[in-house]
Amino acid sequence: MTRVKKGVHALKRRKSVLKQTKGFRHGRSTKERQAKDALLHAGAYAFAHRRDKKSHNRTLWNIKINASARENGFSYSKLISALKKKNIELDRKILSDFAENNPNTFAEVLKAVK
Repeated sequence: MTRVKKGVHALKRRKSVLKQTKGFRHGRSTKERQAKDALLHAGAYAFAHRRDKKSHNRTLWNIKINASARENGFSYSKLISALKKKNIELDRKILSDFAENNPNTFAEVLKAVK
């Protein structure tokens, strides 16, 4: 069996890891072991926070809807309840966009609910 030297592949892997950790602080961007560990943690955080971002956005939408609804004499919970009773299927993302950027359209939705 022929002898395989792994210098080329080791260098390639090391270069790849260090390229991914560019901008990290201290030894995490220059030392291979610390860089690899930093990448593992970064990946775990990125995965978890992609899920968290959805929750944060929904909370923000609810706040925007509530603020705009209260200006028009509704509370958030009564508005959502009324929308469901009338079978108006607008999701919170769209409603918050109307509330923020198109207040007239949001007022029309409220009129439809009343």
